[in-house]
Amino acid sequence: MSGLAIAAFVLGVLCFVPAVGLVLGLVALARIRKRGQRGKGFAVAGCVLSSVGLALWVLTLSTGAAGDFWDGFRDAARGEGTAYSLEKGQCFTTPSGSLQGVTYDVDEVPCAREHDGEVFASFDLPGGSYPGDGEITRAADDRCYALQDAYAMDRWALPTDVDVYYLTPTSSSWRTGDREITCLFGNTDERGTLTGSLRNDGARLDPDQHTYLLAEGYLNRAMDEVPAAEAVEDDLAGYRIWAGQVSEALRGEVAMLDGHDWPAGAERPVAALTDDLRSAQEEWGLAAKAADLDAYYEHYGKGYDLVVADSTVTARKALGLATTPPDYEGGDGGGDDPGVEV
Repeated sequence: MSGLAIAAFVLGVLCFVPAVGLVLGLVALARIRKRGQRGKGFAVAGCVLSSVGLALWVLTLSTGAAGDFWDGFRDAARGEGTAYSLEKGQCFTTPSGSLQGVTYDVDEVPCAREHDGEVFASFDLPGGSYPGDGEITRAADDRCYALQDAYAMDRWALPTDVDVYYLTPTSSSWRTGDREITCLFGNTDERGTLTGSLRNDGARLDPDQHTYLLAEGYLNRAMDEVPAAEAVEDDLAGYRIWAGQVSEALRGEVAMLDGHDWPAGAERPVAALTDDLRSAQEEWGLAAKAADLDAYYEHYGKGYDLVVADSTVTARKALGLATTPPDYEGGDGGGDDPGVEV
């Protein structure tokens, strides 16, 4: 039995490389005649099937159907039921019930039901070659934490077991054109879930609440810039720079609070808060100029106590906002790798 004849038949049936199947079939027929081997039927069938397959390939390429097929395949890979299809405000579950590791599929669910994540923003990375997992994670970490306030303006309203996570491209999905990073809220407990939407933006706030949270955003963003060194002794210069940033942020917050016409029930509480913030701004400014660790700690302690004073809670209560303060000293709480690759 001619091995070439069998190979030609198999390639003709599979139709992957029809030109090869046709060549093998013709060679097999010539050898069968010379050597008296069996397998002529296989060789003929392989030639016929490969000729048909070759004709189909030529037709497909000439009409652009191959490009349409690839576009369809790529769109399907990015379509409904995959992480790529998620949009801001949507909630979803993952097959594993976890936001750690790799996932290729997600299921959108109403935010009123239990879910693993809620999308609050997305952005695209620049094109080019795959930058590597580390670079993608850094980009996601920087941008997602910066974008969370536009969706959930009141950080005090976020549950303590909620943190920022993200869906990022893999090296495989990058080759199909995937450049999107999806930012989302998830439970810090690997098996924990969320229930209800965390959305809290300008569309869901009254004008007074919105103005207050915009003003408070100055302080939130400055607090996010705390130096990486855990101890002030390890980077006193960096902490002094940070204290200066906090001082300027408090100046901006005070200016916005002073410039708004507050309702009667909130006017006095906000005025009391503004007085505390002015004093805090001075202390943080002195911390920025501290000559040594003792001076830094003295002014930092006074300034920090003032920004978490009871006057903040009182003003928030008068405005109908959450009254449980977040842990400013806890950093961004992002963990080692708060992200899922898709």
